Amino acid sequence: MMRDFMGFTRRNILLYFKDVLAIVFSLLTSVIVFVLYLLFLKGTFVEALTSTMNGLENIVNSNDIDMFVNGILLSGILGSAMITVPYTCLQTIVKDRESGVDSDICATPLKRWKIVLSYFTSSAVSSFVITAAILTIGLAVLAFSGDLHLSAAGIVSAYGIVLLGCISSTALFMPVMLMFRNSANSNAFFGILSAAGGFLIGAYIPLSQFSDSIQSFCNLFPATHITSLIKSELLKGIAQNMDMQIAGLDNGLFISKLKESFSFQARAFGMTFESTASILYIAAVAAVCIVLMTVVYNKTYRRK
Repeated sequence: MMRDFMGFTRRNILLYFKDVLAIVFSLLTSVIVFVLYLLFLKGTFVEALTSTMNGLENIVNSNDIDMFVNGILLSGILGSAMITVPYTCLQTIVKDRESGVDSDICATPLKRWKIVLSYFTSSAVSSFVITAAILTIGLAVLAFSGDLHLSAAGIVSAYGIVLLGCISSTALFMPVMLMFRNSANSNAFFGILSAAGGFLIGAYIPLSQFSDSIQSFCNLFPATHITSLIKSELLKGIAQNMDMQIAGLDNGLFISKLKESFSFQARAFGMTFESTASILYIAAVAAVCIVLMTVVYNKTYRRK
């Protein structure tokens, strides 16, 4: 009964992975984050980290400081990828509309809800494969550089967060993509998204450096919550290890300031989101967007 759905989903996945240029462009923002890190950002993050130590710099291992900052980099790269990769995967919708293929698809017996969910599923799967590969490579590189003190359960959780991020971003961009009539418009929006995405999630500058109103605005977007979650999961072990080295000399002030400075938890409208609250918020936004994309697609279909 779902064979037609699976077949169309497979078709969309293959179309994305055949377009090597699209994959490269989807990773462009992540590459920019990496280059900026090498040129400028590492010093900024190290300075932000040492400013929270309040004279404890000689106690904490310098290698742990470097590993912590490297983990911040990986979190920023993943957060950026979970914005740009799902968006690029969804451009199959615009290409089908531009070439007239969507008319042929709508003329098939495949039900409309299966069509729109197939686009959604294929994009979520494709983006997860790419982003999970980035996480795997990043963890492998960091393993050769030092110890993140990341447990097996933490690694599994990190992949789970990446999956949630890909699903939520795909759901958020789906109604937007359904409104584009040609690739020129979707590419123009992608340019804006690529430029703004790194700032929204705190990949360039920690969100704690901004005012409360800007932090609240940034945390309206699920991707910012996702970045906080992945950051918290990847860096939890190394942060605890540094805290153990301090051995209670600061009464736990360091670990508290560390989490606040690097936005381990999302903050919006005076509220701090625990991990569970962030996950529920992300899931709620994704559910609303899935319903919205089905409605938008049905109305678009009726206009034909």
